[in-house]
Amino acid sequence: MEFFDLSYDFMVMFSRLLINVLATWIIIDRLYFRKSHRRDFYFTFMLIPIAIFFIVFFMIFVLEDMKGKTSMGVGIGLFGIFSIMRYRTDTMPVREMTYLFVITAVSLVNAVSVGAPIFEVILTNVIIILAVWLCERRLKTRPTRIIQYDRIELITPERRPELIADLEKRLGVKVVKVDIGAIDFLRDMAMIRVSYEGDDTTSIGSELKLSKDQLKEF
Repeated sequence: MEFFDLSYDFMVMFSRLLINVLATWIIIDRLYFRKSHRRDFYFTFMLIPIAIFFIVFFMIFVLEDMKGKTSMGVGIGLFGIFSIMRYRTDTMPVREMTYLFVITAVSLVNAVSVGAPIFEVILTNVIIILAVWLCERRLKTRPTRIIQYDRIELITPERRPELIADLEKRLGVKVVKVDIGAIDFLRDMAMIRVSYEGDDTTSIGSELKLSKDQLKEF
């Protein structure tokens, strides 16, 4: 049936889409998520590249018969896409912002490379993936958790060794650094940031992360 006949242009577009999805999955699932385990950002990082790919592809190639209008529209569209870096309600950490920029750039490259040889497209994606992998491998950051701490008498500088010992006993990890944040003397609670050795998969569970609403209540 003619309705199900796929054009050559669509097959080329679909192959680039598969490359884009695969590259994004490797960057996010294999490199980002294995260290951070942020499911909220995982959801965003996997869906945004697909949307960006289709937006750029249809702006450039479907409207290519409108040369003058399309060039202006593409410029405005690309500006809007990179303005998506402001697409958030909470403050996004620098690492997550970097990953968002990387997957946005990968999607743009794959969308505008429909006329390029597929080997060059794959090689470009591989180079970007290797760059992210090398940075993650070289810059080994310690995992960090923000927790509510009840033994407020231990937050003084002179009792810091006791505080670290208590945290290590209760959390079951080797604590490297402790930063004291907000203090609530009415409830004898303090917000502390704990940096520890290990990784997020075997150390402290995600239940110790506080939501934005919890932070406001505190």
